[in-house]
Amino acid sequence: MKNKQKYLFSTFIICCLLLGIELYLRIYWGFCDTILMQSSDKYEYIAQPNQERFRFRKYIYYNQYSMRSSEIKQASIKILGFGDSVINGGAHTTQDSLATSILSEKLSKDFNQDVQVCNISAGSWGADNCFAYLQEQGDFDAKLIVLIVSSHDAYDNMDFQKVIDVHPSFPSKQSFSAIWELFSRYLIPKIYGKKTPQGDHITKGNEFNSGFLNFYNYTQNNGLPFFIYLHPDKKEVEGGCYDQQGKAIIQFCQERNILLIQGINLEDLSCFRDNIHLNEYGQQILANALLNEIEKIIQWNVDKN
Repeated sequence: MKNKQKYLFSTFIICCLLLGIELYLRIYWGFCDTILMQSSDKYEYIAQPNQERFRFRKYIYYNQYSMRSSEIKQASIKILGFGDSVINGGAHTTQDSLATSILSEKLSKDFNQDVQVCNISAGSWGADNCFAYLQEQGDFDAKLIVLIVSSHDAYDNMDFQKVIDVHPSFPSKQSFSAIWELFSRYLIPKIYGKKTPQGDHITKGNEFNSGFLNFYNYTQNNGLPFFIYLHPDKKEVEGGCYDQQGKAIIQFCQERNILLIQGINLEDLSCFRDNIHLNEYGQQILANALLNEIEKIIQWNVDKN
């Protein structure tokens, strides 16, 4: 009888402990509240629309168009910022610390009207993913398009391999348990020496990405200002120059007189949270780098009208 009571008591303690851990992971760290993704036959994948998340102590919001931005206001001046996980920020960057959020607030104050810098991005998107979104959704009557890329984007082409619910960073539904998510997505891969992908890069081809030329042609044909920001990775910053893929992007821009801001001249190692992604300080540096050019273009539009 005593052994049975001990067993029941031990079981009760273990259940309480597991329940406490489960609640702690959910409430404090935002497990089971991850960003959910969906597939697309146009641009492979994108975040599901209308999401509000609290993950790793960071606030994350996606609007009805799957932009990591506030809802579109019809009367606002709109700027479309396209890119991959660098501009997206992921679950490690709270909404207000994104370069696009910083720019939206600063520009709205400077021009005394709503200016929205829309964050249209997903992990490992290339220029062709971005342009396919533009084709499907339109340009929202934007006054400017900015493309934020890294060197590897030169040959990062869509191939439509299945990643939703296959790649750990692209779930379509929440895990049934925070403890299970912690072990299956983070601890087990680390214990067994497997990399846990961060949505930073999935290799998808070896031809120069057609999205660059498509953006150039679209903006030329529609009279839209357009420029590119070339973000370096940590290795490029340490070496002081872009790799051959980055140089291919630079050459593409030079041949067509596309304004290119080279982040290697503006970023340092303190901007990074890993090899490629920006920390919150890096997002501020990115916002500052884009600010002057955006202000010039918006002022030109205001004066013209």
